[in-house]
Amino acid sequence: MKTAVSVPNDVYDRAEALARREKRTRSDVYSAALREYVARHDPDEVAATLDDVLRQVGGAADPFVARAARRTLETTEW
Repeated sequence: MKTAVSVPNDVYDRAEALARREKRTRSDVYSAALREYVARHDPDEVAATLDDVLRQVGGAADPFVARAARRTLETTEW
């Protein structure tokens, strides 16, 4: 989907330099940045990632601790 957005000149310049350096398109750089931003600010995705890490390291969270952590995560501004 095409869209038009305004960004500050310094952000534009840095994004252009990154695209050139990595030999990527401007659209690819902006899409990757937005994808990462959304992932970092979606509490469900953050919780799922943390759950995956716990599974990978073999730590089973205590049910009380898991509920408390989820409540804290839901009320924390990222």
